[in-house]
Amino acid sequence: MLPSPFIIEPSNRIARLPPYLFGRINKMKYEKRVAGVDIIDLGMGNPTDPTPDAVVAKLAEAARDPRNHRYSISNGIAGLRKEVAKRYRDKFGVTLDPETEVIVTIGSKEGFSHLCLALLGPGDTAIVPDPAFPAHLYAPAMAGANVLRVPLGNDDRFLSNIEQTIAGLYPKPKLAIFNYPHNPTGMTIDPAFWTKAIDLCRRHGVMVLSDYAYGEINFDGYKAPSFLAAEGAKEIGVEFTTMSKSFNMAGWRVGFCCGNKEMVKALATIKGYYDYGHFAPVWIASVIALRQAGKTPDLQSEIYQKRREVVCRGLDRLGWIYDRPRAGMFVWAKIADAHLASAGGGTIEFCLKMMDDAKVALAPGRAFGEQGETWVRVALVENEQRLEQAMRNLQRALLPRKAARKK
Repeated sequence: MLPSPFIIEPSNRIARLPPYLFGRINKMKYEKRVAGVDIIDLGMGNPTDPTPDAVVAKLAEAARDPRNHRYSISNGIAGLRKEVAKRYRDKFGVTLDPETEVIVTIGSKEGFSHLCLALLGPGDTAIVPDPAFPAHLYAPAMAGANVLRVPLGNDDRFLSNIEQTIAGLYPKPKLAIFNYPHNPTGMTIDPAFWTKAIDLCRRHGVMVLSDYAYGEINFDGYKAPSFLAAEGAKEIGVEFTTMSKSFNMAGWRVGFCCGNKEMVKALATIKGYYDYGHFAPVWIASVIALRQAGKTPDLQSEIYQKRREVVCRGLDRLGWIYDRPRAGMFVWAKIADAHLASAGGGTIEFCLKMMDDAKVALAPGRAFGEQGETWVRVALVENEQRLEQAMRNLQRALLPRKAARKK
């Protein structure tokens, strides 16, 4: 008699995860590239510009020192934590204790996910705006918590909706996740928003996680306010930042969590069980980035602003609706009804069709939540020439030939 098949059963934690709607897009992109198709990838926020030379040089130097080949420490080397505290002081007037209020993470996504694991559990609830960066949904879910979505906003009405949601729940939500400049929409706020949000969350006993990953990529004179610069912020929350976007160090995986010392301590406790920190030379090189390449975010902002204009001109030709972003590295655009209908479905199907017809990868809005359906996210990661080509490809694929020539 043959033994019964051995069955692998993933945990309920896996079953609770929402469907990963980027899966079909990524699979098709990979298959086309393997087949030799030149896909212009505007779907992922993955910088193509180089890391500053001084940072790369320091990495190489530090990597040759055998003393740096040992395990590091999970909360980050002291020199890097001090530089992060100094940057917050110089840019935002925020005082941080590098020993208790700053922790280095292996990219902000890792730190964000592990902090959710440290703060949330079964029966807890996190408030997440919709649409949202997928990790903002997955991380609380993987921690066993419920995720309550509130339509995204940046004004009093949005905060009022959150307050009404909190008032109608028992037990009250434990955590609220904010993300400005916002991914995927590029939505921004002014400093007064944080004052009101902190007052609301403090009155209701709700902790705050601020994702500030795009905070240093700003356009047209706008300066994205830091959550920690608002009065009372450190009493109720933390902020995540990263070297990925502003210093073109996405693959280096260096992020930071700063703010409330009890929340930082909780994250340090979890990380102490999960990892021994990063490869020390990466952190040593990151110190040089903050010390010697501090102007890189401003220079990179100028590059992204020029790319933004290329994409916006192309969207105008397509007749799509968008708000010109003041920050970040994306343009959030509403697909023209006729163009969406031509794909015979929603934004997932539309983006798959554009990879076939235009050789351009876009991020489908539905992958960020129900409120994202009919929209796409366009990443400003390619150079201006490639962006021009991408917009021409979309125009040829979507506009009748006579209309395309006329425009």
